[in-house]
Amino acid sequence: MRIGELSERTGTSRRLLRYYEEQGLIAADRCANGYRNYDDRFVDRVGQIRGLLDAGLPTRIIKQILPCLDKPRTIYFPDATPEMLATLERERDRMSDRIRCLSRNRDAIAEYLEAVRTNVCSNGASHTGPSVPDPRHNSDQRILREPVDSQ
Repeated sequence: MRIGELSERTGTSRRLLRYYEEQGLIAADRCANGYRNYDDRFVDRVGQIRGLLDAGLPTRIIKQILPCLDKPRTIYFPDATPEMLATLERERDRMSDRIRCLSRNRDAIAEYLEAVRTNVCSNGASHTGPSVPDPRHNSDQRILREPVDSQ
């Protein structure tokens, strides 16, 4: 597929796809006319790259762990420097913290929705009076913010 289709299918700009290619995260064959031609597997790969970038991993680390995301997995142990392992452990722990925080927030939102729906069903009409808590004034702090990274 050409770069425009990959961009459309992944929601990633062409410019960013070219950057991923420049960084060695994805690769394109070249057609006779010089156009890039991407394999279908790069739709998932771009999603994985974006997820890892969103999680805070730098492209140099992503490039090293991308083979681990393939099936069958190919792990290159010579690339596993102590610095890289420490970075990955920190990022894994940070992701776990974020998942816990997001889970708590999801549960708090679910509880709020349930309370609103129960109140609406029991009253037969929509009511957002004092009996339904306002999430902007949540006194028990159930909706939490992500932990601040002190590093």
